[in-house]
Amino acid sequence: MRTIPIPPQLAEASNDPDHPERLDWLASLPRVVDEIASDWQLELGEPYLPGGQCAWVAPARGADGGPLVLKVGWRHREAEHEADGLRLWDGNGAVRCFATRTIGDSTALLLERCVPGTQLKACLSEPEQDEVIARLLRRLWARVPEEGHAFAPLEGLCDYWADCAETEPRRDGRGGDRGLVRAGAAMLRELARTSERGVLLCTDLHAENVLAAQREPWLVIDPKPFVGDPAFDPVQHMLNCDQRLSEDPEGLVRRMAELCELVPERVRMWLFARCAQESADWPTLRGPARRLMP
Repeated sequence: MRTIPIPPQLAEASNDPDHPERLDWLASLPRVVDEIASDWQLELGEPYLPGGQCAWVAPARGADGGPLVLKVGWRHREAEHEADGLRLWDGNGAVRCFATRTIGDSTALLLERCVPGTQLKACLSEPEQDEVIARLLRRLWARVPEEGHAFAPLEGLCDYWADCAETEPRRDGRGGDRGLVRAGAAMLRELARTSERGVLLCTDLHAENVLAAQREPWLVIDPKPFVGDPAFDPVQHMLNCDQRLSEDPEGLVRRMAELCELVPERVRMWLFARCAQESADWPTLRGPARRLMP
């Protein structure tokens, strides 16, 4: 069996006390990667560093020498339908998925490689990132899943997050506001059930998950598709805009709502819910959450 290096960030993230089964998955990962590479006739490069938290990802070349990416991830709720979403989008704003396979707790995806592959975060200022993110989101939302699709509703994910926020102890040890956390959890449940529109969401679109490419200027990677309120989707990008979120969360909401052609109040409530829900672990989110609170 070939040597399969494990990036340090993946090894560290897999030592998760909440999910002890991840250590078993990590132990089996070299065997799974080797099996997939052999079956798909791939020549593997070194895995990307610093690496992800739930997947082993490396450049590869197929039997014809073409540039590809192999992603072998730990199966979990949020990433369960990544391949289905990429197939539905079919390269329209996102990387293409050429093949997929499930082995135990692992899901392997053979993906289009972005060249040069530089992250949007490293290329443009945040205001310019806003525009790219919004254009990509509008394109992704335009692809409608067929009736009887396998995608899970957003409310299931929001219920899970709300349950965790309400029951897990604080991890920061700095006097979190449990009332704020509970308000965020309640808002997550409410918003997920009151949308007048449902689209296929990316749910994890931010400037590190958009890469420079040749086929298109920018392509989305690592989506976590769910069906639900489009006003949810710009929130992850806003959560990554630390300074603007801290200084002017309302202004950030107005800008993203306008660029995404969304109702500002829905975007504001989603941002409040996520900030409040995460505030027990991330104290810097308490200020924005309190300013956005209805």
